[in-house]
Amino acid sequence: MMQGIYANIIIDRSIDRLDRTFQYRIPEALRDQLTAGTPVIVPFGQGNVETFGYVLEVTDEAEFDPSKMKEILRIAEKGAGAENLQIRLAAWMKHTYGSTMIAALKTVIPVKQKVKAIEKKDLFLGLPTERLAFQIAAYERRHLEKRVRFLTDLVKKNSIPYEEAVRSYGLTPAMVRDMENKGILISKKETQYRNPVSADASLHKQVVLSCEQQRIADEILADLKSGHPGRYLIHGITGSGKTEVYMEIIEGVLQMGKEVIVLIPEIALTYQTVSRFAGRFGDRVSVLHSGLSMGERYDQCERARRGEISVMIGPRSALFTPFQNLGLIVMDEEHENSYKSESIPKYHAREAASELASYVGAGVVYGSATPSLEAYEKASRGEWKLYTLKERLTGGMLPRVYVEDLRKELRKGNRSIFSERLDCMMEERLQKGEQVMLFLNRRGYAGFVSCRACGHVMKCPHCDVSLSQHRGGRLICHYCGYEEPAVTLCPNCGSKYILGFRAGTEQIEEAVRRRFPAARVLRMDADTTRTKNSYEEILKQFSHHEADVLIGTQMIVKGHDFPDVTLVGILAADLSLHANDYRAS
Repeated sequence: MMQGIYANIIIDRSIDRLDRTFQYRIPEALRDQLTAGTPVIVPFGQGNVETFGYVLEVTDEAEFDPSKMKEILRIAEKGAGAENLQIRLAAWMKHTYGSTMIAALKTVIPVKQKVKAIEKKDLFLGLPTERLAFQIAAYERRHLEKRVRFLTDLVKKNSIPYEEAVRSYGLTPAMVRDMENKGILISKKETQYRNPVSADASLHKQVVLSCEQQRIADEILADLKSGHPGRYLIHGITGSGKTEVYMEIIEGVLQMGKEVIVLIPEIALTYQTVSRFAGRFGDRVSVLHSGLSMGERYDQCERARRGEISVMIGPRSALFTPFQNLGLIVMDEEHENSYKSESIPKYHAREAASELASYVGAGVVYGSATPSLEAYEKASRGEWKLYTLKERLTGGMLPRVYVEDLRKELRKGNRSIFSERLDCMMEERLQKGEQVMLFLNRRGYAGFVSCRACGHVMKCPHCDVSLSQHRGGRLICHYCGYEEPAVTLCPNCGSKYILGFRAGTEQIEEAVRRRFPAARVLRMDADTTRTKNSYEEILKQFSHHEADVLIGTQMIVKGHDFPDVTLVGILAADLSLHANDYRAS
């Protein structure tokens, strides 16, 4: 039988030449405590500096002379363990995306350190009633009124929380300890999890599925139940009820005793998504995202590890939830570029989800109204099963779209950022008490320069990408470094209305307030969502009709469902045309 005398450890240093395992001897006291993924402290290098690392493997085979081998010092208090599955996924990421193993490990460990649990302490009586009467009388003689009032109320209530004893009765920790030591009080502690879910169950509506929705859910569930999970792409137009299909499939997976991860592209979507899911699946639903406190994140992972929750919702980092019996991953709006990590390892959640699912025998359902090239290609080739939802179940037709040419408006003398039609329609909606959303896609803009009269964009003669305006007005190509001086007249039509596009959400908010002073306006962008729960607060206000106009960037246009919104204005819609990416929509 393997003794597990040695451990192969990856050191917390993101340097290529250290991106390998180092072998250490396991001290006798730790032999039954170390497994793959345990965080440890080891002496490293010539100075034997105490260094953090992860155990990748426990073995009884020495790779070099054991007498020269250093010994592990201790298990790290702060680290959160990575299980075998996460180590395997990290190794795949390192190989696929070309990162170091430690960078990949840090990515797949959703919580970086252990956090002290919150304990709830309740106080109970420790004396029989007749002895308690003597004790209260003794306290009355000594004029210890706080203790008398507390014990009198405790007889009626049976138990009182420790916090309430301190806050409402004015007892000090020393007083409580004294009564515990004398046997007057007994305290009982229990661990309380921080729960970040504050869902609005009113957003969940019981829905009867259409024949097509039911057929898709039944077919996917049949595959999962037969032990042949696949990859599925649900291509459904906006309002076709993709979420209802997900929920039906999730219901079946939960009945099989398995767990589900639901990926969404933006933190901003969690409030509405969680409310809908919590309305159907209750307290088995939780969330995991970067907006939570360290303690909340740690608690959600612990609850998932212990099987106390069954559905985890969140952006790409939620993919690494340490579920023990994962049966399904759902990836909504799979085409979104926020699923691609911008930091090393630059993984894509679409590929990582498929890889993770293959380890545990889970299915993956991808959904989108506008699937990505990669997903659609896989579905067309038959690698994934393609399902299409063509009917809108939310009622009504697909919205009428108007494209307004602001060059013509400028000739008529309209210098506003709103076209005449958008201005009229906003006025009409606000008079009727309906809601409006205004979207500005700032992501497609890197200070490019265009002419408002003819639409000409200043481009690099070598790379055919838009030039970016820098300080002093100089135009620079971010690809090849080509530079040219600022322009004052359009080289195409001679107009003086050629300038860098600088409109941001704040300017739009000011313009709306000037034009419609009576309208209640909310703005949602990186500046207004810095504090914890700010996404939730803004969306809650808008969904409860406490504002008439919501202005924002990407985060307001992904999968929200506001029944009172009857107009959406997309400002400077051609910004994305100048984003240098073959996926630029």
